[in-house]
Amino acid sequence: MFHSARVVLPLLVTLAVLGILVVAGCPKSTPQGTPQGGGPSVVPPAGVGPETGTGGAKPSGEPIKIGAIFSVTGPTAPLGEPEKMAAEMIAEQINEKGGILGRPVEVIIEDDKSENTEAVMAAKKLIETEKVCAIIGPSGTPATMAIKQMCQDAGVPLVSCAAGRTITDPVFSYVFAVPQTDLLAVAKIVDWLKANKIKKVASIYVANPFGESGQQQMEKQFKEAGIELLASEKFGGEDTDMTPQLTNIKGKNPEAIICWGTNPGPASVAKGVKKLGITVPLIQSHGVANAKFIELAGEAAEGVMLPAGRLIVWQSVPDDHQQKPVLKEFAEAFKAKYDRDADTFAGHAYDALHIVAKAIEAAGSDDPAKVRDAIEATTGFVGTAGVFNYSAEDHNGLTKDAFVWVKIEGGQWKLAE
Repeated sequence: MFHSARVVLPLLVTLAVLGILVVAGCPKSTPQGTPQGGGPSVVPPAGVGPETGTGGAKPSGEPIKIGAIFSVTGPTAPLGEPEKMAAEMIAEQINEKGGILGRPVEVIIEDDKSENTEAVMAAKKLIETEKVCAIIGPSGTPATMAIKQMCQDAGVPLVSCAAGRTITDPVFSYVFAVPQTDLLAVAKIVDWLKANKIKKVASIYVANPFGESGQQQMEKQFKEAGIELLASEKFGGEDTDMTPQLTNIKGKNPEAIICWGTNPGPASVAKGVKKLGITVPLIQSHGVANAKFIELAGEAAEGVMLPAGRLIVWQSVPDDHQQKPVLKEFAEAFKAKYDRDADTFAGHAYDALHIVAKAIEAAGSDDPAKVRDAIEATTGFVGTAGVFNYSAEDHNGLTKDAFVWVKIEGGQWKLAE
């Protein structure tokens, strides 16, 4: 017995040590959505995110194809790049949750290179070759207007990520949008001007459908509000020096200047205002609500104000606000995956893709006509831009309450209300 114990005991000790080493060497299981490296949790809170999937079961069968057209390159890339990143991340999340209707989701992303002709070619490919059930995007109003009729004629739902009012007014039965429109943005600006007793302003806008739509809203709503538009100037989409236009505006002595456009033009306007020593408030449109504007405008961005969605100031949004869980979940997941902050445009892709995914789930089918009906029936969807309530008469689904005032201070977005 003593001899056996001398043999058995070391053997048991050795086996125990090996067991500990084996356990210690195994990778620890990671909760779904938890980023590596100890970053913030991205597990969606209860009730947040699309009600799709089968609780983590691996999706199977024929993929559900959703098209996406973003300006990943070219002048509008500051909008399209984050939209592409968000769409890819959300597609992964949906598939990790079991897909839609138990089937995997395939988001086919096309780059329109910030050109309308490229957007048309991309839409044609997605509709005729890929036979997608819906398209999200494009990033800009000009590209959206270029494919609006094509999607309508093909009977393929389009959920645009662009903000021009002309996208959804007049209503096309197959065309929807997720950003707050220029109609709502100008209404928010009118409220601010009235509150600050400003009655004489000037405008400067980019000469494309987005800028022209914003200018039309300013002319209409300022007149109705008794606010005098002393001067209006415009600039080209790739112009870099607006000194002549701003010199004319300065000569009119406005009490505020409103700029309507998307980067890079508005950043050049901000620099021009500073260069000419203009000290009245510069108000930008929601088309510049991303870090790129601050980067391009540099010190000239300081003090600039604009109406924007809550995503870029989500940490300042009260905890009891109904959007807070969605904003927090998305912003933290985006930061964990890409090591950069989610901006307004990434949020547009979030909203568009989730709305389409929920519509497919509600329709129980990826038939484009049934998906269209389900999109139009969407109500109470809490997204990054606001709470969406679509109807046959309203294919934007948002109200002025989707905006808050933000101001740039110290190179950062700050909630200004």
